[in-house]
Amino acid sequence: MTIIGWIILGLVAGVIAKILLPGRDPGGLVGTTLIGIVGAFLGGWIATRFLDRTIDNEDFFDPATWVSAIGGSLVLLIGYRLLFGNSRERR
Repeated sequence: MTIIGWIILGLVAGVIAKILLPGRDPGGLVGTTLIGIVGAFLGGWIATRFLDRTIDNEDFFDPATWVSAIGGSLVLLIGYRLLFGNSRERR
């Protein structure tokens, strides 16, 4: 899959992660989108490195690729919320 394919996959994975983990994010739409893209790369790297699953030449619609991308996005989104919290909170 090309870099453009991973970016598109990351955008969709970010939206799916946001649906699975609703609530306000400190970074808003742009932050969530970037987390989705980086999460897709992170999930692909983890699947390749630790799960011995090569995804370099896999099809865009491979379920394992989607699960790894969404999982990476969820991990980053949860970490982002833990680190930065809800910055839109009124005090």
